[in-house]
Amino acid sequence: MDWRDEGFLLSMRPHGETAAIIEVFTPQRGRHAGVVRGGGGRRMAPVLQPGAQLSLHWRARLEDHLGAFTVEPLRQRAANVLGDRLALAALSSVCALLSFTLPERAPHPGLYNRTQGLLDQITGAGGQDWTTGYLHWELALLEEMGFGLDLGRCAILGTRDDLAFVSPRSGRAVSRAGAGDWAPRLLPLPAGLLGQGPMPPADLAQGLQLTGHFLAQNLAPALGNRPLPEARRRLVDLLSR
Repeated sequence: MDWRDEGFLLSMRPHGETAAIIEVFTPQRGRHAGVVRGGGGRRMAPVLQPGAQLSLHWRARLEDHLGAFTVEPLRQRAANVLGDRLALAALSSVCALLSFTLPERAPHPGLYNRTQGLLDQITGAGGQDWTTGYLHWELALLEEMGFGLDLGRCAILGTRDDLAFVSPRSGRAVSRAGAGDWAPRLLPLPAGLLGQGPMPPADLAQGLQLTGHFLAQNLAPALGNRPLPEARRRLVDLLSR
């Protein structure tokens, strides 16, 4: 078994005295793990950082074996934002959520392309505002995993106007008129989530509360009811300050 692809690093953990087991996300192979010989040493430490873009060569005797990676660095990302605590937290959150969510060895090329664009925005030069893009990425992740939200029209009245809430059960939008007395039991839908461009901090906080609800209440139970990655909570805490 032998293949070559390009992808970015999701996680790395030491294995034995000098090796490391890495998880990567590639367009053709999805989330894939393997051993890197010497990956636990100092020479490879700057290469095997979360979000790093890598050229990958995987080999194994049988397809269901863990196998071994040979990696070559293409582009570092974490090194670009070492002085930016918020950007580092976002990079960690993206990688942790993908590692938590994606089935092993199942391709998701659309999500891969979207994630690659977000990581470049987070770690790029010019002080870009990536926060709205991150929120929309979490919505896209829910959609990709089969738990997408329907924010196009009111679930009660069928209208597109004055959408202000989301049902915590169905994930469908509800207008103010349609909510009626049920409004206190619904999740707020920030107006900025329905438009384009940067969102005010209050809208961003509501949006992350919304996606967090469906990540925890819908997606996590389908994955064995594990808690969401701590990296996401740290990012939300920083964004709320």
